[in-house]
Amino acid sequence: MVNNDEKWDSVKRYKLTKMINELSSISGHGTELVTVYIPPRRPIFDVISQLRNESGTASNIKSDLTRTHVQDALSRTIEQLKLFKETPENGLVIFCGAIPNDKGIGKEKIEIYPIMPPKPVQISLYRCDDHFWTDHLKEMMKDDKIIGILSIDTQETGLGILTGDRWEVVDTITSGVAGKHRQGGQSARRFERLRENELNEYYHRVADHVKKVFI
Repeated sequence: MVNNDEKWDSVKRYKLTKMINELSSISGHGTELVTVYIPPRRPIFDVISQLRNESGTASNIKSDLTRTHVQDALSRTIEQLKLFKETPENGLVIFCGAIPNDKGIGKEKIEIYPIMPPKPVQISLYRCDDHFWTDHLKEMMKDDKIIGILSIDTQETGLGILTGDRWEVVDTITSGVAGKHRQGGQSARRFERLRENELNEYYHRVADHVKKVFI
């Protein structure tokens, strides 16, 4: 039997895969989306020094808006790195930049996405582009085909994660709903109405729980 840490690790992998797909779909208005890959043995202070140099270089960018966005993203990334006393065991990946929204150009908000991957980062990389460089993360996750599984009936629901050929139960939910009434008459109809209400409440609980675990 797997322990809780292993179960939730599978859920984290599932959510990380979803997050990577979302990040790969983001397009910036200019070359103002910052990607940083840090392998396990590279010191944090070394990366901070590099990014400070990159911020100085970014001062030469002609577009005022792009220059501001790049320098803000680099500054935010440096502040994030300062939270780490040392490089995490598997390294670190950070995506940061001005994310476009429906308010238009110039109204973007600087967002940052620090990721501690499930496998060691194999490259040291800095890129400032119109997209996030997610391919290396995708390659790291490629062997981990993760499937969320829901098994449900009127008595119980099981939530699980299938990672490769390993099946892990994340949680179970019981309905508390009684079985069907075997006798006829008004009492049976009243019983069935109450049972239907209880089932609806149970299905709503399941839906809320599925969102928390898988989405």
